[in-house]
Amino acid sequence: MSTPDHAVQSIPAYPADQFQVEIGANMGDSLSVLDELMLDDIYQLSPGAEPKRLALASSADGSVYVAQGTELGSVGAQLHLDCALTLMPHSGDNIEALVMVEVDHDGLIAAIYLLPLAPMQAQHSYTLVRAEQDSARRKLAQMACVSFTRGTRITMATGAQKPIEDLKPGDRVLTRDEGVQELRWIGQTTSRAVGRMAPVLIRAGVLNNAADLLVSPDHRLMVYQRHDELGTGSPELLVRARDLVNGSGVVVQDGGFVDYFQLLFDRHHIVYAEGIAAESLFLDSMTQPALPDEILARISPTLETGQRRDAHGIEVQKSLLDRPDAVNLLKRASLR
Repeated sequence: MSTPDHAVQSIPAYPADQFQVEIGANMGDSLSVLDELMLDDIYQLSPGAEPKRLALASSADGSVYVAQGTELGSVGAQLHLDCALTLMPHSGDNIEALVMVEVDHDGLIAAIYLLPLAPMQAQHSYTLVRAEQDSARRKLAQMACVSFTRGTRITMATGAQKPIEDLKPGDRVLTRDEGVQELRWIGQTTSRAVGRMAPVLIRAGVLNNAADLLVSPDHRLMVYQRHDELGTGSPELLVRARDLVNGSGVVVQDGGFVDYFQLLFDRHHIVYAEGIAAESLFLDSMTQPALPDEILARISPTLETGQRRDAHGIEVQKSLLDRPDAVNLLKRASLR
């Protein structure tokens, strides 16, 4: 089974056999599918368990597959989103998680994965307090949506800088690729700023941004290279915020809550946020469930088909950015 060119998401996950019931009706069993789960069962992660990367890609019909670059699963294998869980630790806030099932060519279960939305610790107890299917696709969609945060200033058609929370549908926004475009929808979600949902802070000036820029971890920034510092062979690059984290100029801002905002146009665009180029929401089969039904029904006829992120540049692989001077190289490349 072939997969799309780019993974939509790369999510930390645990194989089911690393998350087992220590007390309860299914004592001794590994995490399973919804029909076999029992509320109030108490689970533990195995000693030494560490999350590994499960790379996901989606197709036009909504199917999800294991993508290239994964550390778990078989590339090309289909994934079924089984359910969403709420786990209560011995102390602290509840943790939301997804259960995904990898199936083989015969449609049989090949593997089960736990995808927690917040960090978990080995040998700590987690009580299963909720398991449901209804919210699973929405939670996955929210993870897949690229988002700006409250206070981010977006460049308008007039050149004015407007806080994202003040935008409304119909506003005219300046885009890098096609000039002025009307905003079709703006979404807002509030999440715990932990684990997969913790935003990435790009400090003022690090990438020639006018002020601090705080975005979701998979948000892609567009860098125009006047000189090919990274050896990509392309002047236009898309770089994920999380791949730039270096502990100084680019850091994960973990803790508390974060207000995320999503900007949707008739097609995928590059807008200006705090003066630097960054992508708008890429609407596909994975992100669509994040939109309210009435909004999706109203805007679907206007959305262009066959959109590709790489129309705006080459997506830089993390391996090219695994160097301490990567951020400085990108800044220098955009200036020279």
